[in-house]
Amino acid sequence: MVLRSCCKFGPVLVLFQLGYVALLLLCVTHLRFARAETKTVVQKDAEFDVTYNDTVTSDNQTIYAFNHTVSRNKTEGVRVTVDVLSEGAESSPILFVVRQKQAVLSFQVPLILRGLYQRKYPYAHVGRTLCQPPTRTLTETQYFFVDVSTLSSLGTHYQLRISRVDSFTLHTDKKFSFTASPSQPQYFKYVFPDGVDTAIVKVNSEMTFPCSVMSIQDIQCPVYDLDNNVAFIGMYQTMTKTAAITVQRKDFPSNSFYVVVVVKTEDEACGGPLRFYPLRPDELIDAGNRSKTLDVVVSPAINSDVYVMGMLFCLGIFLSFYLLTFLVACVENKRSVDRVTVVYRKPSVTPVSPYEYGSFADNASTLSSEAITDSIASDANYGYMGQETLKRRPFLTAIHHVAICIERSLESVTGRSRQESLSSIEEDDYDTLADIDSDKNIVRTKKYLCVSDLARKDKRVLSKKYQIYFWNIATIGVFYALPVIQLVITYQTVVNVTGNQDICYYNFLCAHPLGNLSAFNNILSNLGYVMLGLLFLLIVLQRDIIHSRALDRNDLNALECGIPKHFGLFYAMGTALMMEGLLSACYHVCPNYTNFQFDTSFMYMIAGLCVLKLYQKRHPDINASAYTAYACLAAVIFFSVLGVVFGKGNMVFWIVFSVLHILATMLLSTQLYYMGRWRLDSGILRRIVYVIYTDCIRQCSGPMYIDRMVLLVMGNIVNWSLAAYGLLKTPNDFASYLLAIAICNLLLYFAFYIIMKLRSGERIQCMAMVCILFTAVVWGFALFFFFQGLSTWQKTPAESREHNRDCIVLSFFDDHDIWHFLSSIAMFGSFLVLLTMDDDLDNVQRDKIFVF
Repeated sequence: MVLRSCCKFGPVLVLFQLGYVALLLLCVTHLRFARAETKTVVQKDAEFDVTYNDTVTSDNQTIYAFNHTVSRNKTEGVRVTVDVLSEGAESSPILFVVRQKQAVLSFQVPLILRGLYQRKYPYAHVGRTLCQPPTRTLTETQYFFVDVSTLSSLGTHYQLRISRVDSFTLHTDKKFSFTASPSQPQYFKYVFPDGVDTAIVKVNSEMTFPCSVMSIQDIQCPVYDLDNNVAFIGMYQTMTKTAAITVQRKDFPSNSFYVVVVVKTEDEACGGPLRFYPLRPDELIDAGNRSKTLDVVVSPAINSDVYVMGMLFCLGIFLSFYLLTFLVACVENKRSVDRVTVVYRKPSVTPVSPYEYGSFADNASTLSSEAITDSIASDANYGYMGQETLKRRPFLTAIHHVAICIERSLESVTGRSRQESLSSIEEDDYDTLADIDSDKNIVRTKKYLCVSDLARKDKRVLSKKYQIYFWNIATIGVFYALPVIQLVITYQTVVNVTGNQDICYYNFLCAHPLGNLSAFNNILSNLGYVMLGLLFLLIVLQRDIIHSRALDRNDLNALECGIPKHFGLFYAMGTALMMEGLLSACYHVCPNYTNFQFDTSFMYMIAGLCVLKLYQKRHPDINASAYTAYACLAAVIFFSVLGVVFGKGNMVFWIVFSVLHILATMLLSTQLYYMGRWRLDSGILRRIVYVIYTDCIRQCSGPMYIDRMVLLVMGNIVNWSLAAYGLLKTPNDFASYLLAIAICNLLLYFAFYIIMKLRSGERIQCMAMVCILFTAVVWGFALFFFFQGLSTWQKTPAESREHNRDCIVLSFFDDHDIWHFLSSIAMFGSFLVLLTMDDDLDNVQRDKIFVF
């Protein structure tokens, strides 16, 4: 019976239980809605420029309703200002929600902004500007509402004020001053006037700190105007005293944009001091007074005509050097033709009485090679006239036959080229040994050396050896430049996509964009290095062709006289100058501390190649090979990279570098003093002690090579002083410090070369003197503009912009561009000095040219 009853009433019990549960849920829902209905919502019609004092709790919510008329021809900003007057409001903030057409703005008060390491800064006074959605009609009435609510059961007192910003729109070339703080950012609207396609926005302040951010954003809602979101869209840059951004109309479809200025909660981004750490992670830190007074002005930037004038100006300067070189070449060619004509008509050897033939023959060794050359040329090339001349002058006939016999006998010497055999070596300078012609130890250890002593190798072998300099640097340049170009394109793309103007250290007051390039003028000004480097290669090529033709016709002047002409290093120098222009342009696409070595790598190479060329002039046989030279330059560049990355404040690095610098100086000094006739092996210390004992203690003799010793002592003093300076001061710009070392050594050796040249009785021809004076003057002006320091990546981007200045030439080029112009001209002039400084020796036999 019981079982039957359960089976009969079971479904009824289940339905009853489900109904009971549904009834309970209905009751709970009713109670919740009933409780919600107890919260009071008050809507008020509010007016502008009226301060509303009120209290909000969790049980009430206030809505302020505003309306205003918006005109298409006049833009007015609307600003919301809120103050929380109650103590302890951080634990129960008030939420303000501004509902307007096409936008909703919400913020809490106190406003909590985070800084470095998530430190929290509360602000009880907040001011925000409402964005202005565009209107399609001539006039339109817009409504917006301000909702005030909180979850605190205790009352929180606040003040609310809505006001109009009459100066919301910026006008061209009119300065406007305002005040901003982290909780009260400011932004203004600018509309491009007709005829203006590019504008530059400048924000200035007399106050270095607090650190600020200036941003350019498109006309849209919402506007990102807080420290924690200002970098979300648009272009932005940090600033202390100065900020400037060039804006192009094509980037803004509405032909207008917002200028947003935000004061940061902390100053570390601008190089300010790091504030103290909070005791607890959730501790609130008093931000203090961080309001800042600024002024903003928007000015039209340059138009396309200025771009064209700038490019024509740049091309005109350097093409004028091509024209000047062509004119000088024409004049020199005419002078050489006239000189050859005079030589053909009036032989350079004066008539000598037959009675003086004996004394003349005894002193035949003093006869200049030019006279012999003219006499042989007369016989070989002018037939009848030459033969008649020899018949009338019997002493010339004898000398002519003697010269021919000597020439033929020397050409038959096995294993030696004609140029090497005619080196005019005086046997009195050597011991009478059988291997005098082959033992270089005997030759190079003479007290007084001549160029003939160090120009004994086959000219074809040396020519190939020095041509390797050119081919190696061309290969290095290709493999170095390709990844550099790829990297700087990536840098520029990142800047354009993210809008972060702090990535690149431009002179923003004179940075003219073109296409995707942010500072086209800084890139264009490097054109001079490329054009003048190419011009120098053409000049060297002309000299190379003339010299090759002289060798082909067996010109004795080319074979026996003057400094041996090897043009491989000159070709390498011209190529290095062109590569310097290319890599400097790449660096200026986005200059910063991570790619500064692009701008300096080939400067090291140029300095090194110039030193090698100076040394090669008097030491053609013992100059360093291309592989050794480039390996040393690679080590220099390697240390440059290490110094940029690890050198700042790292004393261990500076100690290691200074020790290596001093050791390298000592090893190079030994190499130069002994002309390479020493060995670095296990017995080096024993030999050093022996030399000190025999030369300094036992007989106290002076140095055998006094001139070399003076140079090396001065070089060691300079280099040791530079090493000590680096160790004591640890300069931040290690790349420039390393470049200064290279330039100081180059200038020291060049000064020594000039002094010894004049001391040896040689002279400097007019062309070389003009090049020296011109180059010195240009270098002086170039260094003046270089040290203006328009930007520096050793500081923060904001601090670097404090050095920015306006353009000074054609409203297109700044001081650093002038440095590019002048330094390229000065380098070109320096190369010409090296090319022409020994032209006075072209007719002097090599055994009369001293080595120093």
